[in-house]
Amino acid sequence: MRNIRRRTAAVATLATLALALTACSSGGGDDDKSDGTGSGATIDDAHSKGAMADFKAGETFKASEPVEFSMMYRDHPNYPVKDDWSIFQQLKANQNVSFKRTDVPLADWDNKKALLIGAGDTPEIVSVTYPGQETQFVSGGQLLPVSKYIQYMPNFEQKVKDWGLQEELDTHRQADGEYYILPGVREVPDVQYSVVVNDAMWKKAGITTDPATWDEFAQDLQKVKDANGLQYAMSDRWTDTTTLGAFLQTASAGFNTSAGWGYSNTWFNQDTKKFELTGTTDNYKQLVTYAAGLVSSGVLDPEITQNDDQAIQKFISGKSAAISGNTQEITSYRTKVKDAKGDMTMHMITIPDGPAGNYIASGRLSSGLMVSADAAKDPHFKALLQYLDWQYYSDEGIEFAQWGVEGTTYTKGSDGARTLAKDVDWNGLNPGASKQLNADFGYSNGVFLLANGSSKDLLQSVMSDETKKWTNDVLAKKKLLPIAPAAQLDEDELEQTSLVDSQIKDAVYAATAKFITGQTPLSDWDKYVTQIKALGADQLIDTYNTAYQRSQDK
Repeated sequence: MRNIRRRTAAVATLATLALALTACSSGGGDDDKSDGTGSGATIDDAHSKGAMADFKAGETFKASEPVEFSMMYRDHPNYPVKDDWSIFQQLKANQNVSFKRTDVPLADWDNKKALLIGAGDTPEIVSVTYPGQETQFVSGGQLLPVSKYIQYMPNFEQKVKDWGLQEELDTHRQADGEYYILPGVREVPDVQYSVVVNDAMWKKAGITTDPATWDEFAQDLQKVKDANGLQYAMSDRWTDTTTLGAFLQTASAGFNTSAGWGYSNTWFNQDTKKFELTGTTDNYKQLVTYAAGLVSSGVLDPEITQNDDQAIQKFISGKSAAISGNTQEITSYRTKVKDAKGDMTMHMITIPDGPAGNYIASGRLSSGLMVSADAAKDPHFKALLQYLDWQYYSDEGIEFAQWGVEGTTYTKGSDGARTLAKDVDWNGLNPGASKQLNADFGYSNGVFLLANGSSKDLLQSVMSDETKKWTNDVLAKKKLLPIAPAAQLDEDELEQTSLVDSQIKDAVYAATAKFITGQTPLSDWDKYVTQIKALGADQLIDTYNTAYQRSQDK
């Protein structure tokens, strides 16, 4: 399971590699009558080897004979893959499923994934792909239009219906009306990130409640700086590759924009029903102005190229009083304080409201997977879809991926509450335990567990009481921004926009960093807008609006 970044994409992020992909045949074994609604494609007996005869939602999947699926496996350094992991043993024994893995280190994941797909060497299962990332590969013919086969995935169908996810899922349909990703699905919105504060320093400044707004947060930082004699009240992490990547993403919804890790060039204006260039809108300027004000007032460290370790060390040593964090990293901060023989209490503030209101980013789709187009030619194609449906979308499969084996890695009480075995830890639930649920067993692993658990029950089953309360407080207080529609660019439009989209994004990031740190005065904003337009911003947005209007006229 990822511990650091959550990347979102309201509109597909396009990569330059899309230009290099070559067309390949997309497989067979089906009677393709799809109308873009996911109905009409059938799988014949020749491609149903190992499949269950009548697989239903809520039913345990077990292949009728041993099957092996090829998988592009993202290997996380926090839990390096082991062939003898319990998760592999259990899947082989109970589901008749084993894998031929292509292991790719996390540090090289996106590049190697693109290279393998571009070369036509796509395994049947491509793990850990965020919605929007699939778009760059669609024109190459290497991906399965999974929406044609959803009738073979009853658990997925049920979750989408019961949780009201169809509208958001439809935003990932391509120009042909199909979608090419099986995303992680969540019953409730994903809230993980905010700002972690040093309680003693906040108390010394006379602050006993969390700030209601981001403006109040800025005022609190000034009070904390003055009361504790700090050079900077906040010195942030996750800022070496994307300026204030987590902080800007967390704040952006309250300004009705996207920024930081969640930045996308295209922002859909719900009033005009048109796309705009995000980085040149008034709302984006307002957010950048706010962040620049934190730096110019001296409450935010202007060092935006420091690595995470430097920022964390400043926080745990008391040189700063605030740092970006998430529901998992706060446990890491506490461990580092303890290891340093320190004494600090801390908490993560409830996300403040912005000038646009009490919003968080919309979206209940998370990291998912792609399926190779060639999988449709395999004799075990139907079995593959049934396995994916059970593993990633059934309550039983999700619980297994999250908690492992009852009686071995956890126990379950009569009330349904789950408790880790005494010698097993996950995210500080059993501090000091000799084994880790992910590193030693392979469970709670982002390759097999999409959306960090999917159902609210499972999501919160591995949370501490503190994290559960914080999460529920945020969910109770916040509203979701409207879901942005899909533009559905065709292949020619994707090729036209791919390079310019990347160039504009890089330019926006660079300019944002300079505005925030004061290297470029905000009085130069109009000059910056002119520069972005010169890179082809108007043409990019015109293309999106043309494609969107075309989809509305169908």
